[in-house]
Amino acid sequence: MSTDTPASAIPRALLDVLEALLFATDEPLSMGQLMGFLEYLDEADRPRPLHQETVRAAMELLNREFEQSGRAFRIVNVAGGYQFATLPKYAVWLGRLLREKSKRKLSVSALESLSVIAYKQPVTKPEIEAIRGVNADYVLRTLLERNLVAIVGRAATPGRPLLYGTTKEFLKHFGLNDLADLPKPREIDELMAEAEFEVEKRMLAELEQKRTAEESGEDGELRLLKEDE
Repeated sequence: MSTDTPASAIPRALLDVLEALLFATDEPLSMGQLMGFLEYLDEADRPRPLHQETVRAAMELLNREFEQSGRAFRIVNVAGGYQFATLPKYAVWLGRLLREKSKRKLSVSALESLSVIAYKQPVTKPEIEAIRGVNADYVLRTLLERNLVAIVGRAATPGRPLLYGTTKEFLKHFGLNDLADLPKPREIDELMAEAEFEVEKRMLAELEQKRTAEESGEDGELRLLKEDE
């Protein structure tokens, strides 16, 4: 992506904000998205429209800085957008990292998000977040890395958000033949009710044991008093 914009004409603020945006995103950002974020950026905080050539030149300059400082990543153009990617020479170590991650158990948050995707698919990230009430960026990235969910398309809504669905690996992981084998909501409610009933029974038993112990202690004190008399 070679441009004719001189490096001296690129505001440092543009480089810093662009780096921050690409660092924070978990999906490639298109040039249109970047222009929407950056169109009023000015190093003196004055509104000033930017040109695509300037943004491309800024990414080139950042990549030169990364190369000169020996960084392990670069800005790449992928899937119609831009994002950070590590250099191929680190593939062996990253492969070890991913294999180690795949061995880890799923967290409660991951299981909750996976349940939402399994029952609501295809579903967007905002829909998952609306149901769970928390940000889903990290969890979705984990589920994608584990190949338990996959991007299955884009929603026909403003912004065209990505749609997520479960994979064959999801079925294999949970021992399911197909999605029809998932527990029905009624069955889940019954299981939850049984679990709550067991908790209540255990709490009542503990209270009864405590009351019995207290009464035994009082009886012992009475016996001692009588003996003293």
